[in-house]
Parts: sequence; structure tokens; C-alpha cells
Amino acid sequence: MLKVFLLFLFVGVAIAYTGCYGNIYNTDTTGCSSQTSSQDNLGYSGISASRQMAATDLSRMNQYKSNIENAGRQLCMDPSVIAGIISRETRAGATLGSDGYGADGHGYGLMQVDDRYHTIQGGPTSLDHILQGTGILISNIGQISSKFPSWDQNMDLKGGICAYNIGVGGVWSYDSMDVGTTGDDYSSDVVARAQYYKDNGY
Repeated sequence: MLKVFLLFLFVGVAIAYTGCYGNIYNTDTTGCSSQTSSQDNLGYSGISASRQMAATDLSRMNQYKSNIENAGRQLCMDPSVIAGIISRETRAGATLGSDGYGADGHGYGLMQVDDRYHTIQGGPTSLDHILQGTGILISNIGQISSKFPSWDQNMDLKGGICAYNIGVGGVWSYDSMDVGTTGDDYSSDVVARAQYYKDNGY
């Protein structure tokens, strides 16, 4: 009975793992815009559309789950957040070319690390690549925290996600942080997708 109880505790910890940068369930979101949901010809937007798009990507995402979880553990980042970014950036690899680059020719790999600002590390779906992308996210969160000292940890997390798309310099307020991001919805969309992946074992 003790062994079963300990196993339950271990599994519970794994499922509840949130990392060191806030709790994705406590991070507010309005989901994606109609511009973003139109990628999948959805006739609606918001949280339900973000979750549907994340669900569409789930089987592909699961191919990289081990690397996502390893990166999350190494860097103390919630794996669901990493998955949310990967879903938004490349639809879990579906939009990558054979060379590992996205359509703009500069974003590389699942997390679309920009080769104009970073020295590319690892293959496009590798652990090294996911560690690099996650490290960039964490750096953004730290800079957002310094820029907005009154924000709490969950606000910093959302701001860091936004900065992953638009840069720290593009984040000026909490309520309108997504204005100017791709689709004017980047952080809210990623948060909603991450919440879906959290519900589905990440």
C-alpha cells in the first residue's frame, strides 16, 4: 500500500509540475483572434479556438514530448508553456520546411529561433533547440519582470511569452500587450494552448 501511495504522489507531482515562472492556469487569456483561427478555417475565435488548434497539433506534439519535458525540467519551465509556443509557432512542426526553417527563412526549428539574433543550436526538433528556445523565453520573462516590477509572476509569464514574438521593447502595458503581435493575440493564444496541453499531460 505504501508503494502505491508513493507512486501516486510521484505521478501527482509530475502532472502538477508548473516550473518556476508562474502557473499557467492562473494566467489570464482571451484566446486567439479570428485572424489566427482562420488558419484552420474555424468560424469562431477565443479560448475554444485556441484549444481546438492545440488539439489538432496534439499527435504531432507528442512526438516531441520527451524533449519538451526534459527541457522543462532542466530549465524549470512548465512543459505546457513550451508546447503552447511550439503549437503557435510551427503547429508542432507542420509548417517547417525540410531545412528546418519556417516560411520567413530566418525562424528555425519547432520554436522558431531567429538566426538573425541567435546562433542556432541543435537540429530543428532536438532537445538542444528546445533548450535554446526555452532559454530565450526565460530571458524575456526576467527582463519583463525588471521592466514592470509591480507585475506578479503570472503577469511576467504572459509578458515574457508576448516578448517571444514582439521583443521586450514591444511590451508596454499588460492589458494591451498583444497589440502589434502577430494576429494581435500572441500571448493570449499561447496561454490558452498551453492550458490545453496542461490538461493533456504536459
